[in-house]
Amino acid sequence: MPVQGGFALVGVQGAKPPGLRRAKLHAGPCSMSVAIVTGSGGLVGAEAVRLFASLGFDVVGIDNDMRARFFGADASTAWQVTELGRTCRGYVHHAVDIRDTEAVGRIFGRYGRTIAAVIHCAAQPSHDWAVREPFTDFSVNAQGTLVLLEALRDRAPDAAFIFVSTNKVYGDRPNHLPLVEHPTRYELDPSHPWAEHGFPEEMSIDGCLHSLFGASKVAADIMVQEYGKYFGLHTACFRGGCLTGPGHSGAQLHGFLAYLLKCAATGAPYTVFGYKGKQVRDNIHSADLVQAFWHFVRAPSCGEVFNIGGGRHSNCSMMEAIALAEEITGQAMRLSFVDEARIGDHQWWISDVRKFQSAYPEWSYRYSLRDTMEDIYAGQRARCVAPHRPSAMRGTTPGDTESVERVA
Repeated sequence: MPVQGGFALVGVQGAKPPGLRRAKLHAGPCSMSVAIVTGSGGLVGAEAVRLFASLGFDVVGIDNDMRARFFGADASTAWQVTELGRTCRGYVHHAVDIRDTEAVGRIFGRYGRTIAAVIHCAAQPSHDWAVREPFTDFSVNAQGTLVLLEALRDRAPDAAFIFVSTNKVYGDRPNHLPLVEHPTRYELDPSHPWAEHGFPEEMSIDGCLHSLFGASKVAADIMVQEYGKYFGLHTACFRGGCLTGPGHSGAQLHGFLAYLLKCAATGAPYTVFGYKGKQVRDNIHSADLVQAFWHFVRAPSCGEVFNIGGGRHSNCSMMEAIALAEEITGQAMRLSFVDEARIGDHQWWISDVRKFQSAYPEWSYRYSLRDTMEDIYAGQRARCVAPHRPSAMRGTTPGDTESVERVA
């Protein structure tokens, strides 16, 4: 529900909280009306900017377009930042590296206790890229998260802190469970207790192969939990399945459905890595995901963990996604297959989202798999024909009062 002027959160600070304790929410005008979004040019970050701006928040984005460094110019999020500056009234953008303690501290210091929410989406998101530069991967995912948590503790201890974690914190453990091969997909053996609803938060993260990317996200995930449990901050880890939507700058190394539909729309070749294309992913539309964030912000708890994804509501194998992409676009895809799967890749993943749904029963899905893929395709087509706009990383974003900070 839209709130004019934000809301106030009242909670006990300092002591370790007993279990799932939620802050009280008072809707209505008050001084806490700022939302900080890291990775604001990315898929989830931009969706969060749009939602919180529409709810009356003053939204501050932090994004220095490292995605272009990770995956090349085609994966740049500069176009998205330009759109946010054009369409979200009062949006303020900082091209700051989240590892820069001083720059992040200045941003948090400027807004202080008026900060009601921090949505931390910035990350290095690829298994393969992490192997190329392990120090960069770990510093972005783990150290960057710690920088933000310390800024939160020092400057905005009453704010809700949402960390966009990943199902890769569970490593390859799902691949060691009994799977049954079907004509177009794998499925968990129906006799297994997790077959009906998918993987719960209780699944162990120990004793398995994570990939370097998975390990750096584990470090950040645990730290976010610890700042909630130890310091009593309102933190939550949302361990996502495939997060997707029309705002995704998909690349071969990251962004499954977005990159698939980009190839389908342009006729570019698409490579399937491993498992005969029968590996299963659950897919949640970014709009549904950020609505879940909003529910947590309204009634946060301390050091919480939620699996979040399409669940049994929205999932597909690679082959099923390819067939649907061809149906949506009306043209056959140029496919090739590689036998070797990526290290740490899941053969079957479906998120059990019942814990979040139980805690926040007003939240529900709005997008089916087909809805999501059609939305992505429409976004791809719009960007292909849209006129070129100058990068929002240059100069000052509308609504800002100072030069955008740059960090090498």
